Amino acid sequence: MIKRKLSEADWFLLVANLLPVYGVWFLGWDARQIFIVYCLETIIIGLFTVVKLGIATWARKQDWWENQGSRKLVHGSFFMIFFIFHYGIFVSVQMGLFFGVSTIGNNDMPGLLQLITHPHRYIGDNGWLLLSVFVLGYGYENLSGFIFRNEYRTKSFMRIMFEPYMRIFVQQFTVILGGMMLAFGGGSVFILLFAAAKIFFTVYVDYEGLLNKTIKRDAFSGKQ
Repeated sequence: MIKRKLSEADWFLLVANLLPVYGVWFLGWDARQIFIVYCLETIIIGLFTVVKLGIATWARKQDWWENQGSRKLVHGSFFMIFFIFHYGIFVSVQMGLFFGVSTIGNNDMPGLLQLITHPHRYIGDNGWLLLSVFVLGYGYENLSGFIFRNEYRTKSFMRIMFEPYMRIFVQQFTVILGGMMLAFGGGSVFILLFAAAKIFFTVYVDYEGLLNKTIKRDAFSGKQ
């Protein structure tokens, strides 16, 4: 489950996750604002998945939808709409639990909607800088190989749609646990420990390999 070699995108994300540690420890950045940006990683990954589905739809128009043993050919827009609603549930649950356990918004924070409509209340200039770095890093990670290796022509829509979930399950756990830790204070120490955990799960875990093993196992089980 551990990558044997890091790609250029992995190194970029590693540096991006070290940036907030330097900012909190030496530049006086607010650990709570930085942690909100970490939570928004889930949304960033989801947006790039929608972009990948859009590119594949442009190139191939339609693909097979599989459900409970049945298969039918559907337009790529169906995959995009299904992913947006399904993935949106995961994001809403994560953000709700995060704000509930970390008390960042106190009684004035209704959740994800307020963060989207009034981001300036919760993300300072440093947070926007870090968010921009994450967007560039995840954009390069998600789109470079997808486009230059022609994966948008060969990879199934189902595979593209479900690729983020294995990573998101891990991210939800680390973010919610981190929110509980942040509620007890110790911002500088917390951000160091949390960044170390994020680097391991974001950069070093081979989610592509894990997904391949899962698919092969399920295919083998289906033949028995």
